[in-house]
Order: sequence, then C-alpha cells, then structure tokens
Amino acid sequence: MIETISVLSGHGKIGRSESFGRIDLHMGQVVSIVGPTGSGKTTLINDIELFANGDTPSGRRVLINDEPPPADFRYNPARNPIALITQHTTFLSDLPVREFLLTHSRVRNGKREAPELVAQAIEFANQLTGEPIDLDNRMTELSGGQTRALLIADATVICSTPVVLLDEVENAGIHRTRAVQLLRQHRKIFIFVTHDPRIALLSDFRLVMQQGCVTQVLQTSDEEQEVSIQVNRLDDTLSALRERLRQGQRLTARFLEAVA
Repeated sequence: MIETISVLSGHGKIGRSESFGRIDLHMGQVVSIVGPTGSGKTTLINDIELFANGDTPSGRRVLINDEPPPADFRYNPARNPIALITQHTTFLSDLPVREFLLTHSRVRNGKREAPELVAQAIEFANQLTGEPIDLDNRMTELSGGQTRALLIADATVICSTPVVLLDEVENAGIHRTRAVQLLRQHRKIFIFVTHDPRIALLSDFRLVMQQGCVTQVLQTSDEEQEVSIQVNRLDDTLSALRERLRQGQRLTARFLEAVA
C-alpha cells in the first residue's frame, strides 16, 4: 500500500541543482505545481508518472514508501498506481461512455465488469461539469469540460489509483472548488499543475517552478486561506459573466453589481 511518494532533487534546464533535497507527498494531500509557462511544471509531473530514477533530463528520483518502485509499476499498465490527466483528450475509439467505463472496469477488476462503479463514476463526473454526461453519449461527442470531468471520475472511482496528476484542469470549464472538495473525500495524492489561484489556495502546499527547478515549497498559510475567500468571490463573478455571454445576453452594470 502506498503511503508516501518522495521526489529527490535533480537539476534545472541550465544544470542548476535543486536545493530542496526531497519532497514527501502523503496520501490525502492536495498539491499544486505553479510557475510561468516553460518553467518545468510538466517535466516534474512526467518524472513522477515515469517513476524517474536519475534517467530523465532532470536527474530526479522518485521513491515509493522510501524505496525504489517495483518494475511492475513502470511496465504493467494494470498495476500502475498513477493516473495522468492531461490537456490532450483525443480518443482513438468512439465508444459510448458506458462501454468506455465498463471496459476500464474490466481491466482494473480482473476482467469483471463493475456497473456499480460506472454509476458512481458518472455521478461523480456530473458534479464537476455544468453539462450532464449521459452514459449513451459517445466519447468523441463530449465537450472538453465533460471529457476532463469523466476522466477525473474514472481515475478516482474506477481505476482507484492512489496518485492522480491533473494538468491545467482549470482550462476545461469544470467546477474547480467542487472538484477539490470531492477529491478530498478520497484518500489519494492529487497533484494539480495550475495557473489558477483558486486551485493553488485550496491545496495543502504548492511547488514553485523556475527554469526547470523547484525553487520553493510553500505551505498554504492561514492568511492565504482567508484571501482565498475573496479570490473565490472574484472568480464566481467572472464565471457568472462568462455564463451570461454564453447565453447570448448583454453585460450590464446592473448585472455586474448584482453578482459582484
């Protein structure tokens, strides 16, 4: 059973050594990775997904429960304890949602279908997206937000992987606060690559990236938790304005005053 994933320091793009030594991620934590575009965020989550052992460009190493991970974790997809949900969600097969989830349940449950998990997954997904997903929808018919919500639910409920990596989910139009609240109900490690202050402040701590290096590890402070309330209000205001635009309605000072 996985309790801790540890990232041992490596080096950045110009050979600069990282100074953090090691970062321990514990089950039940929500972590954010932040930094400018090109700062190395995706490289870091790729190192975690690949269980880097000094064999990636960063030179980092990843340990499971303070030991090198077993070979099965790297080479057997059915045993891989990490799910990576990226910005790229193109599907090679145009399956109905029901068949997609049932097929995945067979892979993860020793060839046994688990319709009860499929029902839980679709309920989970529909709490994250404004557009409900129907089990008869085909995978290629789903919007970006529906697809990302479905993959998050699939990784959390059906795959039941202990570690879930989420790359810039704020761009998919899912309900971010609700997503973090639901994810916290599952004892896993969730790692968000994000530019979104709402997600960053809902995390237990965040890793700050610059020039390919982790330069800071910042715990979310009490003051930041207070600030997050104001951030959420501002973000909700912008969400209301976006929705009004989607509905073909005009933006007015009266409406802005009402939602601000």
